[in-house]
Amino acid sequence: MKIRLEWYYVPAKTKQSFFMKSDWMSVQQAIMLHDDLEKTGRLKSIEFLDDHDSSWTKKELIKFIKQFETEPHDLVAYIDGGYDVATRQTGIGLAVYFQQNNKKWRVRLNDTFDLIEDNNEAEYAALYRLLRQLEEMDVHHQTIHIYSDSMIVVNQASGEWPCYEEHYSKWLDRIEELASKHGLSLQFELIDRSLNKEADQLATQALEGTKIESVIEKI
Repeated sequence: MKIRLEWYYVPAKTKQSFFMKSDWMSVQQAIMLHDDLEKTGRLKSIEFLDDHDSSWTKKELIKFIKQFETEPHDLVAYIDGGYDVATRQTGIGLAVYFQQNNKKWRVRLNDTFDLIEDNNEAEYAALYRLLRQLEEMDVHHQTIHIYSDSMIVVNQASGEWPCYEEHYSKWLDRIEELASKHGLSLQFELIDRSLNKEADQLATQALEGTKIESVIEKI
């Protein structure tokens, strides 16, 4: 989570206050800046804001830092969707890497969806399933780095391309709703299919009827 500060400052030898704001910074840096400004004795008011424009108190941020190590963080996810034209069935695959309790972990899972119209919608189903998985893991107020080989999903979900397809828009709405609900910032990167083999294999196995869900510690 990134934080910026907004404050009103009263310089020496004047009663006029000036509005100022910082660049984005880490939670720890924001608390340090707050403390330095407070020492001047010239602060009229100050506010912590995250990248969803939600307001935090210093006490809440300190609590967030203490909880951070015991919760999943530094998340990186690979997603893929496979589509069977004959059955209109979709298989999706997710590989999620994260840290928790000073250890590195990997979640691998797949799932199936019915009544999907095309392969691009299958990719959207994979992205939606990722957000549901993060919800189950109680991931919140973080930046999630998402890797996909779908040019359509990466560009539309990141806002680079407009989305005119109604059946894609419905998925986007659900994805944005979940991300907003949990304070998640989604950062997308388009990768070559050869670099997405893990998620692709999981999606293929789902279509073949092999369900997988595992959590392992990475050494």
